[in-house]
Amino acid sequence: MIAFGTLFMFGAAVTLLLLSPGPNMAFVLAQGASHGARGGVAAALGIGAADLLLTLLTASGVTAVVAAWPPAFELIRYAGVLYLLHLAYQALRRSPAQAAAACASISLATVFRRAMLNSLLNPKALLFFMVFLPQFVDLGRGPVARQLFVLGCVLTLIGTVFHTLLGWIGGAAGRYLAGRPTLGRMRPYALAALMLSLALRLVLLQRPA
Repeated sequence: MIAFGTLFMFGAAVTLLLLSPGPNMAFVLAQGASHGARGGVAAALGIGAADLLLTLLTASGVTAVVAAWPPAFELIRYAGVLYLLHLAYQALRRSPAQAAAACASISLATVFRRAMLNSLLNPKALLFFMVFLPQFVDLGRGPVARQLFVLGCVLTLIGTVFHTLLGWIGGAAGRYLAGRPTLGRMRPYALAALMLSLALRLVLLQRPA
C-alpha cells in the first residue's frame, strides 16, 4: 500500500526528529533516573500509547477538527502547564528522604499514565501528527485514513524503541546517583526544575500560523 521508499524516508525523518532534544526525551530520562530502568520503560510505553491514540485520532480526522477550533490549542496547552506544575510541586513538597520513599512506592502504571498525559497535553504533538504524517501520504496508493494509520504505527514503533533505550539510560543514571548520596539528595530538585522548565516551554509555545 505504501511504497517501501516512502516508508524508509518516513522512518529516517522520524528518527532524526527523535534525536532532537525534546520534552518526551527529558521526561523519559527523568522517570528512568527516579524510578529505575523499569520506570523509564513504563514512561516509554506511555508515550507510545499516546502516539497510538493520536494516530487513531489523526486517521479518523478528529485531530483536524480539534485543531480547527481556535480555543483548543490554548486549552490543551494550559492543561499541560497545570499538570507539569502539579508534578513539580509533588517533587518539592517532600524532604529528599520522603521523596525517595515516594518514588519507591509509585507504581509503573502511574509512571505510564503520567507519561501518556504529558504527551497528550502537549498541543504541539497534536499539530505534529496533523501536519507531519500527511506529507508522506500518496493519494494514488489507497485510502488516506489507512495510510495515516500505517504511518502512525511506524512512528509509534520507532518512538517506543527509542524512548525505551532512553529509559534504560535514565535507569543507569539513577543507579549512579544512588551511589552518591549528596547528588541523590538533589534529585527531587532536579526533577522539579525539569517539570518547571517543561511548563515554561509550553507557556512560551506559539501556535503555528
